Amino acid sequence: MRTSDGVRIEAAYDPYEGSGGHGGSAEAPGAIVLAHGFSGSVDRPALRRAVRVFTQYGAVITFSFRGHGGSGGHSTVGDLEVLDVAAAVGWARSLGHARVATVGFSMGGSVVVRHGALHRPTAHERREGHEGHEGREAHEGRTVARAGTEHPGTGPAGPAEHSDAVVAVSAPARWYYRGTAPMRRLHWVIQKPVGRLVSRYGLRTRIHPHDWDPVPLSPVAAAPLLAPTPLLVVHGDQDRYFPVDHPDSLAAAGDPDCTELWLIEGFGHAENAAEPELLHRIGSWVGRQWPDPAAGPA
Repeated sequence: MRTSDGVRIEAAYDPYEGSGGHGGSAEAPGAIVLAHGFSGSVDRPALRRAVRVFTQYGAVITFSFRGHGGSGGHSTVGDLEVLDVAAAVGWARSLGHARVATVGFSMGGSVVVRHGALHRPTAHERREGHEGHEGREAHEGRTVARAGTEHPGTGPAGPAEHSDAVVAVSAPARWYYRGTAPMRRLHWVIQKPVGRLVSRYGLRTRIHPHDWDPVPLSPVAAAPLLAPTPLLVVHGDQDRYFPVDHPDSLAAAGDPDCTELWLIEGFGHAENAAEPELLHRIGSWVGRQWPDPAAGPA
């Protein structure tokens, strides 16, 4: 994929494998865009495990954020990554998926919340249920887009880039949090030249060397802007990075009519700790947000 600011992003498409589905976009009830955490990538085992579960509920698009894996550019740790999610959502719609949900883990969770606030559907798109987009036929099996292989259709003249449901798993609510040892180490990696060198060669993650200017909209400030898009906040009581005041404040900031909070006993942090049972619960929640297409526009 290519983002609106010109960064090439590696991505993968996995077709719907649920009951009655035969692969491709026509049978899928919708598409799920998965956004990994910091230092993740499209081919990490934890993300592929999530893909295997979520294809039971819809087609799945995964990708490596800028500066991660085989993607171009440099990580801005949650700022310009919104454009990466927008490109993935636009690709999903260009493949014929009328409904698209975004699911993000850790940093990816903060990004999908911000994406939902910054890429909102127009009144016409809400009224029509996005049924007017003509999709290209998806290939059978797993379609992989590597850096340099671009999928047209994203950007201002392409398919809509907003999400119809948002799930933030293990996401921070606010920036610059240093209240836990893992977050203090992460800030060292991000802010120190030696730390960025360690990240580049040890974590396969290239970090932009400059500070945010201006500071981007925080997840807690973005949450109230999502309505009426459904928002699910998922967090574990054993999260070593962000204590439970983060999901509490994130959910409290959202519209109570369309925001839900799950505090999971024994759950740790992000995709590495997400067991299939929890992933199936999330997939089921996403499926309930998609009305039956036969019933007409959403």
